[in-house]
Amino acid sequence: MGGRDGGPAAALDHVQVAMPAGGEDAARRFYGGLLGLAELSKPEPMRATGGIWFEPGIHLGVEAEFRPAKKAHPGLRMADLDATAQRLEAAGAAVEWDTRWPGVRRLYTHDPFGNRLELLQAPAGRHRRRR
Repeated sequence: MGGRDGGPAAALDHVQVAMPAGGEDAARRFYGGLLGLAELSKPEPMRATGGIWFEPGIHLGVEAEFRPAKKAHPGLRMADLDATAQRLEAAGAAVEWDTRWPGVRRLYTHDPFGNRLELLQAPAGRHRRRR
């Protein structure tokens, strides 16, 4: 799919999610431990501002007057949505299943800071579908 000028369309590189100062350990437990995302090393010049990065492009950055995102959210495709939901529930995180998108299993949850996340698992063999 090309851009308006016929050139290549942009590709998503990362999503910035806000967190309060000092939330790195909670982010590691949730994004790394419960969701199974691999932590990335931030470039040295960016480390002083705090925050933490994970594959596949989830950057948590410190926001001085933090307010959680209640509607805006990243959508992450999970390899095993049921196992992820079980880990979340066992850790006390709320899991809200949403069946409104035909053919796609998905749920909503919140990170330890109250930010909304959508977790999806498309049926096997189905390619990514744009909304």
